[in-house]
Amino acid sequence: MVTNQASIKRNGIQDYVTLRASAAIISAFSIYMVYFFIATEEITFEVWQGLFASVYMKAFTLITLIAILMHVRIGLWQVLTDYVKAHKLRIVLQFGLNLLAFVYVAIGLFVLWGV
Repeated sequence: MVTNQASIKRNGIQDYVTLRASAAIISAFSIYMVYFFIATEEITFEVWQGLFASVYMKAFTLITLIAILMHVRIGLWQVLTDYVKAHKLRIVLQFGLNLLAFVYVAIGLFVLWGV
Protein backbone atom coordinates (compact mmCIF):
# COMPACT_ATOMS: atom_id res chain seq x y z
CA MET A 1 0.00 0.00 0.00
CA VAL A 2 1.26 3.46 -0.87
CA THR A 3 1.38 5.78 2.10
CA ASN A 4 0.68 9.49 2.10
CA GLN A 5 4.42 10.14 2.53
CA ALA A 6 5.13 8.70 -0.91
CA SER A 7 2.74 11.20 -2.48
CA ILE A 8 4.69 14.21 -1.13
CA LYS A 9 1.58 15.47 0.69
CA ARG A 10 -0.57 15.58 -2.42
CA ASN A 11 -4.07 14.22 -2.69
CA GLY A 12 -5.95 12.64 -5.55
CA ILE A 13 -8.06 15.69 -6.37
CA GLN A 14 -5.01 17.93 -6.64
CA ASP A 15 -3.30 15.40 -8.94
CA TYR A 16 -6.46 15.08 -11.05
CA VAL A 17 -6.86 18.83 -11.48
CA THR A 18 -3.14 19.34 -12.16
CA LEU A 19 -3.10 16.61 -14.79
CA ARG A 20 -6.18 17.99 -16.54
CA ALA A 21 -4.94 21.59 -16.46
CA SER A 22 -1.48 20.66 -17.71
CA ALA A 23 -3.02 18.50 -20.45
CA ALA A 24 -5.17 21.46 -21.55
CA ILE A 25 -2.11 23.73 -21.74
CA ILE A 26 -0.11 21.12 -23.66
CA SER A 27 -3.05 20.59 -26.04
CA ALA A 28 -3.46 24.32 -26.64
CA PHE A 29 0.25 24.67 -27.46
CA SER A 30 0.12 21.66 -29.78
CA ILE A 31 -2.95 22.98 -31.59
CA TYR A 32 -1.29 26.38 -32.01
CA MET A 33 1.87 24.81 -33.43
CA VAL A 34 -0.12 22.64 -35.84
CA TYR A 35 -2.00 25.77 -36.95
CA PHE A 36 1.33 27.57 -37.42
CA PHE A 37 2.70 24.76 -39.60
CA ILE A 38 -0.48 24.62 -41.68
CA ALA A 39 -0.87 28.39 -42.06
CA THR A 40 2.76 29.13 -42.91
CA GLU A 41 3.58 28.47 -46.54
CA GLU A 42 7.34 28.27 -46.19
CA ILE A 43 9.06 27.74 -42.88
CA THR A 44 12.53 29.22 -42.86
CA PHE A 45 14.91 30.00 -40.04
CA GLU A 46 13.80 33.64 -40.11
CA VAL A 47 10.12 32.68 -39.82
CA TRP A 48 10.87 30.24 -37.00
CA GLN A 49 13.02 32.80 -35.19
CA GLY A 50 10.30 35.41 -35.69
CA LEU A 51 7.72 33.12 -34.11
CA PHE A 52 9.78 32.69 -30.95
CA ALA A 53 11.00 36.30 -30.83
CA SER A 54 7.70 37.41 -29.33
CA VAL A 55 7.57 37.59 -25.54
CA TYR A 56 4.06 36.10 -25.65
CA MET A 57 5.26 33.02 -27.52
CA LYS A 58 8.20 32.64 -25.14
CA ALA A 59 5.84 32.88 -22.15
CA PHE A 60 3.41 30.38 -23.74
CA THR A 61 6.29 27.99 -24.40
CA LEU A 62 7.63 28.43 -20.86
CA ILE A 63 4.19 27.73 -19.37
CA THR A 64 3.92 24.66 -21.61
CA LEU A 65 7.34 23.38 -20.52
CA ILE A 66 6.34 23.75 -16.87
CA ALA A 67 3.02 22.00 -17.60
CA ILE A 68 4.94 19.14 -19.22
CA LEU A 69 7.15 18.88 -16.14
CA MET A 70 4.14 18.72 -13.79
CA HIS A 71 2.36 16.23 -16.05
CA VAL A 72 5.43 13.98 -16.24
CA ARG A 73 6.06 14.17 -12.50
CA ILE A 74 2.54 13.08 -11.53
CA GLY A 75 2.29 10.53 -14.33
CA LEU A 76 5.61 8.93 -13.40
CA TRP A 77 4.61 8.76 -9.75
CA GLN A 78 1.33 7.06 -10.62
CA VAL A 79 2.84 4.54 -13.02
CA LEU A 80 5.84 3.72 -10.87
CA THR A 81 3.81 3.23 -7.69
CA ASP A 82 1.46 0.91 -9.58
CA TYR A 83 4.01 -1.21 -11.43
CA VAL A 84 7.33 -1.05 -9.55
CA LYS A 85 6.86 -2.78 -6.22
CA ALA A 86 10.50 -2.73 -5.07
CA HIS A 87 10.70 0.44 -2.97
CA LYS A 88 14.39 1.22 -3.54
CA LEU A 89 14.14 0.64 -7.29
CA ARG A 90 11.07 2.87 -7.45
CA ILE A 91 12.88 5.66 -5.58
CA VAL A 92 15.87 5.43 -7.94
CA LEU A 93 13.65 5.39 -11.03
CA GLN A 94 11.57 8.31 -9.77
CA PHE A 95 14.66 10.36 -9.00
CA GLY A 96 16.34 9.58 -12.32
CA LEU A 97 13.29 10.18 -14.48
CA ASN A 98 12.27 13.34 -12.61
CA LEU A 99 15.82 14.61 -12.96
CA LEU A 100 15.66 13.87 -16.69
CA ALA A 101 12.38 15.80 -16.96
CA PHE A 102 13.91 18.73 -15.07
CA VAL A 103 16.95 18.72 -17.39
CA TYR A 104 14.55 18.69 -20.35
CA VAL A 105 12.83 21.85 -19.05
CA ALA A 106 16.17 23.50 -18.20
CA ILE A 107 17.51 22.89 -21.71
CA GLY A 108 14.22 24.17 -23.10
CA LEU A 109 14.65 27.37 -21.10
CA PHE A 110 18.18 27.90 -22.38
CA VAL A 111 17.06 27.32 -25.96
CA LEU A 112 13.93 29.43 -25.57
CA TRP A 113 15.50 32.50 -23.99
CA GLY A 114 18.59 32.24 -26.15
CA VAL A 115 16.67 33.31 -29.29
